[in-house]
Amino acid sequence: MIKRIYSKYFQKSKSFLYPILGIKKNDKFSPVSTHLAIEGMYEPGDVKFICVFDNIDTEAFKYFETKMLIENPLFHEKLTDGSRNIYVFDYEIYANDWFNFILGKYSKLSNVVKRAIKAYYGDKTPEFQYMDSYINPNEYYSKYAELLDVSIDDLRAGVELCDPCDLERETLKLNRESLDELSKNYLSL
Repeated sequence: MIKRIYSKYFQKSKSFLYPILGIKKNDKFSPVSTHLAIEGMYEPGDVKFICVFDNIDTEAFKYFETKMLIENPLFHEKLTDGSRNIYVFDYEIYANDWFNFILGKYSKLSNVVKRAIKAYYGDKTPEFQYMDSYINPNEYYSKYAELLDVSIDDLRAGVELCDPCDLERETLKLNRESLDELSKNYLSL
């Protein structure tokens, strides 16, 4: 049960879009960060989801990389800057969800994406309570009205219970050296 408003910024691409990949939350490998763009390479309008993982040289990670990342039907390309691997996924088939996400219209996400979010978090976790309130706000207006000390009608007028993503924070920024390394590795693939 939600007892307080979550007020810190959180990486929304990881919370709302990473579950689409079908990777379990409890998997021992988790991205360092996720993004909607790579400055100088991809823009949010390109509908490419970016996952950054540390460059881990173990058999377990290689297996995870092959099965969950590279063999993922949404996989587009892998880039590396030496210390990190950057996996790019094509979310074009989720374009409507992508743009609803960018606009902060989480309640408008498709049922397929909502089910993926629920499967990722599990419906009994505190995290899912928050996520569920964002994707199904109608069920939570009274609770949020109580916590915020505002009228339910005021909340309904705004519709969404979570602020939109911050495109600046959701863009991977690389220094010139990293960008050059990525470009060099990209050309050699």
